[in-house]
Amino acid sequence: MSNQELDQLRKQVEEKNLKLLELINERASLVQEIGRVKEKQGVNRYDPVRERNMLDLIKEHNDGPFEHSTVEHIFKEIFKAGLELQKDDHRKALLVSRKKKPEDTIVNIKGETIGDGNPHFVFGPCAVESYEQVAQVAQAVKAKGLKLLRGGAFKPRTSPYDFQGLGIEGLKILKKVADEYDLAVVSEIVNPADIEKAVDYIDVIQIGARNMQNFELLKTAGAVNKPVLLKRGLSATLEEFINAAEYIISQGNGDIILCERGIRTYERATRNTLDISAVPILKQETHLPVFVDVTHSTGRRDLLIPTAKAALAIGADGVMAEVHPDPAVALSDSAQQMDLDQFDHFYNEIGASVKARV
Repeated sequence: MSNQELDQLRKQVEEKNLKLLELINERASLVQEIGRVKEKQGVNRYDPVRERNMLDLIKEHNDGPFEHSTVEHIFKEIFKAGLELQKDDHRKALLVSRKKKPEDTIVNIKGETIGDGNPHFVFGPCAVESYEQVAQVAQAVKAKGLKLLRGGAFKPRTSPYDFQGLGIEGLKILKKVADEYDLAVVSEIVNPADIEKAVDYIDVIQIGARNMQNFELLKTAGAVNKPVLLKRGLSATLEEFINAAEYIISQGNGDIILCERGIRTYERATRNTLDISAVPILKQETHLPVFVDVTHSTGRRDLLIPTAKAALAIGADGVMAEVHPDPAVALSDSAQQMDLDQFDHFYNEIGASVKARV
């Protein structure tokens, strides 16, 4: 074969390459349109039966020289790339997506601008037990120049026999203490029907890990004019977490703070496994501020300081931790809450870390 013949064949291959590229891109555009239709209909993007039928049809018309297995492998990769395009379109369409809104969302809570590049902190007891208990913690929080006070009035517990919280009475205690110390209240709501009453007493609606996919609760929280702190579910993927936030923002409420609080793995050394890499991923994928709950992720007082430092070092907008005047007699999470002296030490250490970073 002469060089001229070889060049002609190569030219034909290049022409086929360009033709294949044109056809693949045309197919990709059709796949994207199918994805948009499925999105509107609420249908899953991936249909394994449909994929198998297409592969069978392709093999039926395969006259070689490729083996059926080779052709199937090539088209599976094309199908996979099409699914990735649909996923990317889905991400672009999300209201919480960084692609939809490049600039950071700033959530204002009584003058605290969450997501402004400065670290913020939420401290308080796991559960509201009494006015005196909450007031002691509030005094310590106020003394540090902080603004956000957490406390559980509704407590979804693993066991039905554990302390379930004081309910609305607990919210009234939080409100009374917060008013006295000029603090903002963060508290969990577990029932959509309670949100209407709760908004009179709290400044931030917390949606806990066990309710991350309580879609009616998410939609109800999205319909009121209160910031929402949304915790990641115990076994939730980041995609599921982001979509939970989408439920809230789709109802008109964009004041959302995401909170990584550890996920359930096989590891037993800690209560949960802190997925610290979730922080930069969420910051890249969404425009929402991201907190880390170091108490529930570790369940260990001795790990609160290093995990809080890690959270801030990797870009978290804030840290949440539990404080109790006397953890030994706490009605919930006694083993993981800091007492007031430990709180002082914790904040001094974290404060030094923040200054060093700046």
